Amino acid sequence: MIKKSLMALSLLLTTLCYAEQVTVTDVLNREVSFDAPAKRVIVGFYPEDYMAIGTEKAYDNVVGMSKYIWQARSANWEMYLKHRPSLDDIPAIGRVDTKTFSVEKVIALDPDLIMLADWQYKGLGNDIERLEDAGITVLVVDYNAQTIERHIKSTQLIGVITGQTERAQKIADEYEHNYQQIRQRLAKANLPSPKIYTEYGAAGVNEVGYTFGKNMWGAISTMAGGDNISAPYVEWWGKLNPEQILAANPDVIFITGYETGSSDDSMIMGQGVDEAIAKQRLAGFKKRTGWSTLNAVQTNRIYSAYHGACRTILDSAMIQFYAKALYPELFKDLDPEKTYQDFYKKYLPVSPQGTFTTQL
Repeated sequence: MIKKSLMALSLLLTTLCYAEQVTVTDVLNREVSFDAPAKRVIVGFYPEDYMAIGTEKAYDNVVGMSKYIWQARSANWEMYLKHRPSLDDIPAIGRVDTKTFSVEKVIALDPDLIMLADWQYKGLGNDIERLEDAGITVLVVDYNAQTIERHIKSTQLIGVITGQTERAQKIADEYEHNYQQIRQRLAKANLPSPKIYTEYGAAGVNEVGYTFGKNMWGAISTMAGGDNISAPYVEWWGKLNPEQILAANPDVIFITGYETGSSDDSMIMGQGVDEAIAKQRLAGFKKRTGWSTLNAVQTNRIYSAYHGACRTILDSAMIQFYAKALYPELFKDLDPEKTYQDFYKKYLPVSPQGTFTTQL
């Protein structure tokens, strides 16, 4: 199915050399027509993916973006600013989730196209019509769903927007190869699926944080061959009761984090984070009330991943990391940290330094 869609899109992309206007089908199966590459673009989400796929030069044509998602990864944002100070001059358009998104500002920026995440498109409701009535093309991509199909299609779509179709296809092919390699090895081994629990640890040890059902880390858990204990209780993301975690008794636990958190014992990971500090924070979660009885704690199978490396085309490394944590012998040849760093070396103009994966 994936290969058929790739072939269909490939046929479309070969016409780009001969025609300015293109028609694509976005992740919501909407037919969208626009002149490619787009000359005035607003990036609603996935700003790092946009640069990786479209190249740094693609930001010459970005006239606005929803900056908060990048600035939430403050050290990552500062790394890019140091390399390209002009990013700071790109106007911010607000946030859909906090209802600060400004349709008026978007229209005033006079874009040809606005690229939105699936959840942003759905959250804007009738405001989509206002944008389209103003002559702005709205195109929807989605890495949040964390499916192989949407990851590949979103990558191809960004390639069309930026005029980097060959580069986009190469990135998509590499992503699918990594995914299929893991899935094929799992199918051949046919091992029992370990129970796995993932929590975003920004709130710290004393408050159970958000976990993930079908998307993001929940989907990565499944891709990597795990039995996600949150899936029966959480659709997309939400919190489990402490008793539900204890009753499920996970074999493997992941606590994810950004560079900063809301408390002194928050899980921190990412750019500029020393691994010794990350391990110290991670060890604190073992001391939660009741957790001493969990299989994962008793066998010390507790891991941490960078929250900013999820819902992105960069997350091949995180699928590897989860697979290796779940099946250490089966995937002992994988080097997720190297995979993560190699993507930056190959496709981005900066080289992050910090802690992006770790374990106790």
